[in-house]
Amino acid sequence: MGRTRISAVPLRRSLLIRLLAVSALVSVCSITATAWAVLQTTAVVLSRERGQALADDARIYDTLLGYAATHPSWSGVRPTVNRLAQSTGHRIVLLSKDGHPLADSAAGQNRPFQPPQKATAVVDPLGVDPELGKGTDDGSGTERIDPRAVGPFGLSEDDSERLKVIANRVVICLRSLGDVQAHVQMMPSGRPRVVVPTPGGVPALTDQRCSTTVLTDPTPQEAEALASLTALVNSCLARRQADGVSLALDGSWEARTRHEPPASTVSSCLTTSRSQQLAPYVAPSALMYVSSPGRTATTFFGLSPTNRLRIAGWSAAVLVMTVAVTTLAGIRLVKPLRTLTEAAMRMEAGELSTRVPVRGGDEIARLSTAFNAMSQRREQLETVRRDMTNDIAHELRTPVSNIRGWLEAVEDGLARPDVDLVTSLLGQARQLQHIIDDLRDLSAAEAGELRLDPEPLQVSELLSATAMANQAAAAAAGVTVTVADNEAILVMADPVRARQMLGNLVSNAIRHTPAGGSVTLSARADPETVVMDVADTGAGISADELPHVFDRFWRAEKSRGRQGGGSGLGLAIVRRLAEAHKGTVTAVSTPNVGSTFTLRLPRHSSTTEPGPRQLGHDLP
Repeated sequence: MGRTRISAVPLRRSLLIRLLAVSALVSVCSITATAWAVLQTTAVVLSRERGQALADDARIYDTLLGYAATHPSWSGVRPTVNRLAQSTGHRIVLLSKDGHPLADSAAGQNRPFQPPQKATAVVDPLGVDPELGKGTDDGSGTERIDPRAVGPFGLSEDDSERLKVIANRVVICLRSLGDVQAHVQMMPSGRPRVVVPTPGGVPALTDQRCSTTVLTDPTPQEAEALASLTALVNSCLARRQADGVSLALDGSWEARTRHEPPASTVSSCLTTSRSQQLAPYVAPSALMYVSSPGRTATTFFGLSPTNRLRIAGWSAAVLVMTVAVTTLAGIRLVKPLRTLTEAAMRMEAGELSTRVPVRGGDEIARLSTAFNAMSQRREQLETVRRDMTNDIAHELRTPVSNIRGWLEAVEDGLARPDVDLVTSLLGQARQLQHIIDDLRDLSAAEAGELRLDPEPLQVSELLSATAMANQAAAAAAGVTVTVADNEAILVMADPVRARQMLGNLVSNAIRHTPAGGSVTLSARADPETVVMDVADTGAGISADELPHVFDRFWRAEKSRGRQGGGSGLGLAIVRRLAEAHKGTVTAVSTPNVGSTFTLRLPRHSSTTEPGPRQLGHDLP
């Protein structure tokens, strides 16, 4: 019996591919979740670090900018730089525009400074960096000038204290009018200002009964500085062919003539004039460098309690998701396996008709298909076994019954044990022995325990010996057995089993050929096999019965009913012996014309043909 070939499972339906896909999906989900958690946490840390760095830079910048706005040079800035470096943990270096060192917080530590290509900031009180510092916001167009750079507008301590007393009186007056939360705000120039917060957050004075005129009037020093600034602005406007303006202390202006100059021109001239006026009072612009050479980078993920809790939370989420996906995949894989297990247990208990549903096209579906085929085959084999048992019982019953019946008749004195009776009983015993021997040979062949000793045999001698051995049976049946002329061909076969195969085919042909018919033996050579034909002129076999001629105990119900002498196993033995020789046996038949049984055995491949073994004397 040939092996069933198992076709390959398509990759898209392969159980292995599905397992790999599930594993890859779980891995991707885990990696994605972990990466997302790390990115989120790192983003938070980086954002905090960047915010801290910007805050430190802004603090350092604002402090140095304030120093520059209130000092005409950088000569005394070193203590300020050292104090800032100690509080922030950074190294701070100030260089002039031409690269001359002004201050270095690491001076004297043998740590040479190599300035990078770009400075952290440019410290210029007349050109404030909008990202790190804030300029004035008084509507005068001079927002790039640090408000602490007041220059000649700075009040003396006496004037400042005098105006502060007046401002406190105004605050007391406003508070006495109602629930007014007024307070005094000191300007960088030393001038006090009364502020009344409004619901919208805009400072305003709400009552004229508490006069603030004295607080807005310029002091002689301020009037002199304002006149100087006005002259500079008007000179700028004149160069731009615009009419002059009058400036107020708060930075506002009004036209001196009916031809009001453009506001953008006035704003530009005011900025230029203020910078020109303040230049002698502020330190020159300098390059600021902030670095952290001796500090561990804090832009990496830190194992703080919060971060540890976050890691634990995301790890638990990833674990739950992985377990859930794996569990679902495992359930889907185990369910059909459990079904197969239960079906196998039912089959073991005797339910041979057990089948399992087949779903999909993966390995489990193929296993289910194979299980169903095995179950069907086992059911068929069980049916064959029962039929075979019945057939064996039927075949043995007749000779055993005959022998028992005659022996009981002799015992009861109803028959005499004469020569004819003994001969009849001996024939029945031989028939019984023939059936037993055939069953033994067939069982050995099917179990693969049949021992073969192949050797080169002359086919013509084998056919002739077989014909001679069956001449007596043929003569008794009125059938002629002939051997066609054949060329010298060597076949590789076990001599005993070869005679048995041909003998069974010839005896079967004689048995099913009517008197006056003939049986012809012939042979021919193929490139790799020797073909031996046994043709008869019997009644033939119908097309629907022909596939069963090599089954055990098969016999045609009508035309090829066994007339006696056969065990019903001869053709089945021929098929098993042919398969054991790596050969085949087939049959073709035409009803009412005859049948031809063809035996194919391996051809002897040697170019030097040895002398054939003489078989005639060995035949029974």
